[in-house]
Amino acid sequence: MAERPRLYTKTGDAGETGLFDGTRVSKADPRVDAYGDVDELNAMLGVVRTQDPGDRVDEMLDRIQRDLFAVGAALADPRHRIASRVVKAALGDDDISRLEGWIDELDAEVPPLRRFILAGGSVPGAALHLARTVCRRAERRIIALGPDATDTVTLIYVNRLSDLLFAMARAVNHRLGVPEVEW
Repeated sequence: MAERPRLYTKTGDAGETGLFDGTRVSKADPRVDAYGDVDELNAMLGVVRTQDPGDRVDEMLDRIQRDLFAVGAALADPRHRIASRVVKAALGDDDISRLEGWIDELDAEVPPLRRFILAGGSVPGAALHLARTVCRRAERRIIALGPDATDTVTLIYVNRLSDLLFAMARAVNHRLGVPEVEW
């Protein structure tokens, strides 16, 4: 019987971590910050899912959580070699189109925006608004890495995802009968 691998490796005890190409970098490296924010977003979406956002939104969030592993992989791969090795770690234009379709689907359920709205509402709606802000932070970190840090699809995906999270928050609050508070 094979020995069970341990969760701790001790390779990060000196404050460094490894990227997919084997490069060792500081855990404070901007690239690690970027994929760390993506990881935080993924965890936040897990929190949203525990708040019963509705079956359709939960299905969407399940797929997004899986996609975010691909985003993290792309960010942890400075030489852009992971996608060719691991097909499920690649996002494409069809993934962006899927997000856009979901935005249109959810936006059709709610009244048109006339003013800014305050984040909040129901528990899952407020959690989705928080996830949106984490997504925007991750997007800023990715942009700060520079134009060659990752592929264009990854950046567009994260940008579109924040729009989707906003649409989800509005739709969830609407479905639960919680009115939006205009600013």
